[in-house]
Amino acid sequence: MNNKDIFLELTEDLTTYFDLKSTESMIQKITDADPAVFSTSLGLEDQVITDQIVRNRWKVKIFTLDTGRLFNETYALHMETNHFYKIRIETVFPDTRDLEKLINEKGPDSFFDSVENRRECCHIRKVKPLKRALEGYTIWLTGIRKSQSPDRANMEMVEFDETHDIIKVHPLLNWTDEELDQYIKHHNVPVNPLHKQGYPSIGCSPCTRAVHPGEDPRAGRWWWESGRKECGLHTHILKTQGQTQVYENNQQNK
Repeated sequence: MNNKDIFLELTEDLTTYFDLKSTESMIQKITDADPAVFSTSLGLEDQVITDQIVRNRWKVKIFTLDTGRLFNETYALHMETNHFYKIRIETVFPDTRDLEKLINEKGPDSFFDSVENRRECCHIRKVKPLKRALEGYTIWLTGIRKSQSPDRANMEMVEFDETHDIIKVHPLLNWTDEELDQYIKHHNVPVNPLHKQGYPSIGCSPCTRAVHPGEDPRAGRWWWESGRKECGLHTHILKTQGQTQVYENNQQNK
């Protein structure tokens, strides 16, 4: 049975399960049945899911993408999280040859020159390593929430990612900001200190700035660009009025 068939069977099986059981029980059921993996950027949502994985003993492998341009605070949080939960988050790196070619041809900061260059950098540093890390897995847990952007408002908790041929599960999809904060405080979840310094969304260091009062939470990401700003890690298929629209939702660095 391929992953698409598993998805169709799974969604049918869970139609009533969602209404009868807690989200934690649903995730337990899914991850017990098929190989599951979780990609963490060490952001607020991802730290909560890591806590849930450890607390509920879900059978899920945890990994993170190291682009080589992260904040020192992010690296420190990685180590703190490993120590706090007594786990080892696996690190996935970009292909050295891809990086060498990019930097030798365009320089280390080519992403400032054009949107195309920035997307190329994201593709090399994040998208390609992610694809490699997901190989062999049936279930992919993410930290996506509906409140993060209008594009995510109509998403389902369980969906099929055609691009990566994998079932995606969003445990925190319906959580509010208040629920997220309460969970973090109640369980003493370790978080990045940059969040309290005006960084609601943390990605690579040169591509992220603090947001100003009244700005959109994602205004600090790729701050020199305008329009839709995503890195391509997630492709969400939204069907409306007989038409299919594809939205790229950035999960690794929300």
